[in-house]
Amino acid sequence: MKVKIDENLGRGVAELFRRAGVAVSTVPEEGLSGAGDEAVIEVCRAEDRALVTLDLDFANPLRFPPQRYAGIVVLRNPPGGGRDELEALVGQAIAALAERPVSGLLWIVRPDRIRVYEPDLGD
Repeated sequence: MKVKIDENLGRGVAELFRRAGVAVSTVPEEGLSGAGDEAVIEVCRAEDRALVTLDLDFANPLRFPPQRYAGIVVLRNPPGGGRDELEALVGQAIAALAERPVSGLLWIVRPDRIRVYEPDLGD
């Protein structure tokens, strides 16, 4: 599994994925900080990497149809949630990635569950 960590998550999150054995690149490492969402997701597609982000724009399957990408994982830290809550969401996402593929899917990772959006491929 290969992921790209968005700039809104930081090095600590990237390190958690690396420690779990996930191949990680980050938006800042690739000089993409400040790039538009479309540019970031296109780099993910070219590299066959799932995007891990806090950016709710990527949770819109009409704007970013997940079937076009290696996966989109949107972490939903609860209001007032801090670093511990974010790390728990990351752990949840890492565990799920070890069990099932995210390619072509949109995952919304919340503290109580992972909502999976599977597009209707007949459309």
